[in-house]
Amino acid sequence: MLPTIDDTPGASDDMQGTADNRLSTIDDISTTSPSPRERILRAAATLLAVGGREAVSTRAVSAAAGVQPPTIYRQFGDMQGLLDAVADDGFARYVRAKVARRDGEDPVAVLRAGWDLHVGFGLANPALYALMYGDPQPGVMSPAAAEARNMLEGLVRRVAAAGRLRVGVESATRTIHAAGVGVVLTLIAAGGADRDLALSDQTREAVLAAMTTDATPGEAPAQAGPRRAAVSYAVALKALLPEASAAFTSAERGLLAEWLDRLIQEP
Repeated sequence: MLPTIDDTPGASDDMQGTADNRLSTIDDISTTSPSPRERILRAAATLLAVGGREAVSTRAVSAAAGVQPPTIYRQFGDMQGLLDAVADDGFARYVRAKVARRDGEDPVAVLRAGWDLHVGFGLANPALYALMYGDPQPGVMSPAAAEARNMLEGLVRRVAAAGRLRVGVESATRTIHAAGVGVVLTLIAAGGADRDLALSDQTREAVLAAMTTDATPGEAPAQAGPRRAAVSYAVALKALLPEASAAFTSAERGLLAEWLDRLIQEP
């Protein structure tokens, strides 16, 4: 089963909160959290929400968490390790509050809801989102960003397995990921009266229209042509190939995947 979104409020509701009601105040962290690691995470997250990345210093975190500075390094290695852990923990908490596991739903609708979840997280937690995506480095992805991308790929594979993906899973995942991150960073930067949430809806629908179909290949209208149906079948078969791994040797699976890729990518 793959994750989808429950009936909790959407991104616009999340944005009504502030750092004060999303996170505990700094003053009570050292007395309400059970372990040093948890206190450090909560202190860093609160400082991040209130003052941005620059506010998350060794001195400030240790004072707020009620620990000595060496404890931070024993728990997280260095400050970058702490920031990665803060982003990972914040994303996991948000997803746990929003995600339910369901079967039998329209996979494109689930993917659409996944986009909204991603945008909602970014707008409700701009400082955490900036940790995940705001300072990209070649070949480097934060654990939280990697987890978000893995979730997206799972949703895309579900669409592919239903025969409703126009392109390969990898291509669709890259495209949707790039568009979603771009939308969130744009909306965060706009802020205030300049933030137009319709941008997210418009971009989402444009991307989904380009990446997915309205029907399975067997149900596609005749005017769509055999080429589109063949690509959809090839994408679906490749997505399901791991489940049939026992029927092929690794060499045979690789060869079949190569043939399917040629069919998918053929102009």
